[in-house]
Amino acid sequence: MARTGRRPGDSGTREAILAAARASFAQRGYDATSIRAVAAAAGVDPALVHHYHGGKAELFAAAMRLPVNPAELIAALLDEGVDGFGPRLIGRVLEIWDTEGDDSPLLGLLRSAATNEAAAAMLREFLAGEVIGKALVRIDSDRRELRASLAASQVMGLLMARYVVRIEPLASADRETLAPLVGETLQRYFTGELPA
Repeated sequence: MARTGRRPGDSGTREAILAAARASFAQRGYDATSIRAVAAAAGVDPALVHHYHGGKAELFAAAMRLPVNPAELIAALLDEGVDGFGPRLIGRVLEIWDTEGDDSPLLGLLRSAATNEAAAAMLREFLAGEVIGKALVRIDSDRRELRASLAASQVMGLLMARYVVRIEPLASADRETLAPLVGETLQRYFTGELPA
């Protein structure tokens, strides 16, 4: 039986966990990846994965080298209130993507999702379920799955059009212009009435 628990060398253990997580997310997708499976693949106890990375959302953010933890970002934006959440979210997302640049792991993940079903499933499951889905729980909206998929399509469409396809004038528009325009649509998906 393989030994579990603490490995010698802090950085080696962390990197082994992140490598195992990347492989699991890529092969199984976000939903089917578990902390226990990542720990087993890395040869460590699941408690060590939790110690270094918290829950699955934090592990995903670290494994994918995201510049922020999306779950924390959503929580902070919702702490400011539900009103205006959509425009604040779009503004912050654009700020992060604009800062990251063309060699960003985020852009690589988005490009991969456009051509690779496993990457698309991983991104879709994470965005709709873990990020936007959790926001909708806090907002206490009805029809959460539909709202989450609508909101995710809005965010993904904006990112793809602005950073991958580079549709003008969207690609060069400033955040202050785009955040309220796109954000109001997102706000409607979060809190507005949906047709029956």
